[in-house]
Amino acid sequence: MALRTQHATLARRASRLRLAARTVAISMKTGSFRSLYRAQGIDFAGVREYLAGDDVRSIDWNVTARLDKPFVKLYEEERELAVFLVIDCSRSMFTCGHRQTAFEAAALLALAAEQTHGAVGALLFDGEVKSALLPKPGQAMTILSRLDDEAAVPEERPAGTALGTAIRGAAKLLKKRSLVFVISDFRAALWEKPLQVLALKHDVAAIRITAPLDAELPPVGLLPLVDPETGERRLLPISRPAFRRAWQEDHRRHLEAWQESCTTGGAVPMGINTAEDPAERLRVLLGKR
Repeated sequence: MALRTQHATLARRASRLRLAARTVAISMKTGSFRSLYRAQGIDFAGVREYLAGDDVRSIDWNVTARLDKPFVKLYEEERELAVFLVIDCSRSMFTCGHRQTAFEAAALLALAAEQTHGAVGALLFDGEVKSALLPKPGQAMTILSRLDDEAAVPEERPAGTALGTAIRGAAKLLKKRSLVFVISDFRAALWEKPLQVLALKHDVAAIRITAPLDAELPPVGLLPLVDPETGERRLLPISRPAFRRAWQEDHRRHLEAWQESCTTGGAVPMGINTAEDPAERLRVLLGKR
């Protein structure tokens, strides 16, 4: 119950989050994905016969060759950019503040999309796909309310994480080119191929949520650890320098492997640590050119 009460403030904090989301929205439009916003001005609508004075660069040569007369491409304005959030709510996200950081980042991105007058949607998952909202304008508060509903304690959730299934679901749901943010700790298997397929038709950013303890352990004796997915309990000898070095090296290897899987799959890898301010971190990440 304490977790539910703690996180129920997301929707109530919407006004303050909107202020922080302004800088995120500006970075989204001027940084890494600026070309996507510029490219969304027109959408292919069909063809018509060539008329005197038409720009020859607009001729559809395939149709012209097939019908043996010149045709030009027609376009219509595409007024909105769709932003879609794939949000991990699995048990592992309830450790070391991962969930709070992930949900706040998702809220900021939803509100930023609203401020750019675009459509926004979301897919939430844990051990299974929980709910999906197709992108449409003015839906940010609905997404924040769904995130509030997902603040149940981890014991009430199915074990495991359906990351790969959720990414495949996003690819099936989205009909128009969208800007997709996958927000997770990526503690899962078999997500690489679905991410690659999703990135073939959409602009994808993979946001990995980490915590300081993921990378480095303090030398304080034995540390009791519980696997949130399986319930398995272990005592870790973190006072041993060799163990801490092995922990650090394992984290580094997994991080590098994740980054390589994202980039080779066509997605942009981004990292947010629970010790960081999600708004500031998103502003920096999205503002890079």
